Amino acid sequence: MSEPLPRSLNHFCNFRFTQDYWRLAPQDRLDVHASFLAGLKDAAETVHCYQLFPTETASDFLIWTAIPAETSDVPSTFFPKFARGTVPARRYLEPTTVLWGLTRPSQYSKARSRQAMDPFAPNRAPYLIVYPFTKTSEWYLLDQEVRQQLMNDHIRIGKQYSSITQLLLYSFGLQDEEFVVVYETSDLSEFSMLVHDLRMTEARRFTLNDAPVHTALHRPAEAPLALWE
Repeated sequence: MSEPLPRSLNHFCNFRFTQDYWRLAPQDRLDVHASFLAGLKDAAETVHCYQLFPTETASDFLIWTAIPAETSDVPSTFFPKFARGTVPARRYLEPTTVLWGLTRPSQYSKARSRQAMDPFAPNRAPYLIVYPFTKTSEWYLLDQEVRQQLMNDHIRIGKQYSSITQLLLYSFGLQDEEFVVVYETSDLSEFSMLVHDLRMTEARRFTLNDAPVHTALHRPAEAPLALWE
């Protein structure tokens, strides 16, 4: 049996560049990137960078930060540090959307899945898909045995796509949604097929909301936001 991953807080923040940014000279843009990422690295153990535009128009890039969360004081430390880290660049980088949540063991699977995503792994897949997720109230009124049967079918289909990894974050009472669902893949077509297959499970009847979806392209931290230099 695989060792369980440490509990963690994961934060996904989308940003767009302001018009002041586009007026900067190329070297000044690099200075903005450097100071911005340095501030975020002070806030979290891990910082991953992703390109959004042109997969969507509302944001240019996404920053995924993760930090171990074994104690209850972690959020009170992380959030102020993250906010301070963005201050030097706020004239040039405007936050547009935030999704975040905490990991915890699944009630539907006792063992750690081989497809469980490690937020702290240095190597990332080419594509990241992130979206909020909320179930209907009827789901929680079902007997535990019925919910387990429905989830077993869901898990069975997921295992057929063994190269796709998943991170499930819990955000009950913390944001508008109940979960933040995160996938990594090296093949967007294969991921689209996975979602298509999951649409045909009985558990889909109990989905209240699972949008908007953010599809992002990984950009190595050693070449931060290089696309926009």
